Amino acid sequence: MGESAQDHASEVKGGPVKANPYNWPYNGNLKPDNTALVVIDMQVDFCSPGGYVDKMGYDLKAMRNPIEPIQNILKVMRAEQYPVFYTREGHRPDLSDLPPNKRWRSQNIGAGIGDPGPCGRILVRGEPGWDVIPELAPLPGEIIIDKPGKGSFYSTDLELILNMRGVKNLILVGVTTDVCVHTTMRDANDRGLECLLVADCTGATDIGNHESALKMITMQGGVFGAYTDSKQLLRGLKMTTESTS
Repeated sequence: MGESAQDHASEVKGGPVKANPYNWPYNGNLKPDNTALVVIDMQVDFCSPGGYVDKMGYDLKAMRNPIEPIQNILKVMRAEQYPVFYTREGHRPDLSDLPPNKRWRSQNIGAGIGDPGPCGRILVRGEPGWDVIPELAPLPGEIIIDKPGKGSFYSTDLELILNMRGVKNLILVGVTTDVCVHTTMRDANDRGLECLLVADCTGATDIGNHESALKMITMQGGVFGAYTDSKQLLRGLKMTTESTS
């Protein structure tokens, strides 16, 4: 967040987390029984050498920069018993859930989904490249959502599980800001969920796309929710913990 964003957030009523364009969550109701962290697609294929993003020729630095701040958030939220969800994008080994146009586009840029690669078949379930990177490995009991598309709700049971657990607020981290994270945020917003994207815990293959994705969130008073950075989120979580202890 820039200085102007923080100054603006400080003037807006809302929850304990300073965010842009309003302090999050809007109703101030932030606690472990209504809020979950969603770690989106921090997979070998997106974040490590030899994976899908690497084979497309993009710089992996932007994919790996979020790792440390996500680790910091995981440490605090796990200690406070907030539920943690993970997502993995990938397709069945027989590629029966892979649309032809998606496969064609990937092949056209030299990283064909389903093709052999240094990390196994690209974006195929069960292959080494499809799994979450070791630095952010899920703990036993943390739910993993396997999805065939960009959004975390499409063809998954995420919405059902969130409803069963009474989750109303989602904190979103992972990659990429402009594609899978943004699609998930938009879909969650349409379902009435209150969303917060953590800017330094996300990354895109193009910095302009990352910045534009953040700007889109702020339009119309927070059309999809709000965004913040990991330091502001951790401060807000600490305030919440102190106020309930």
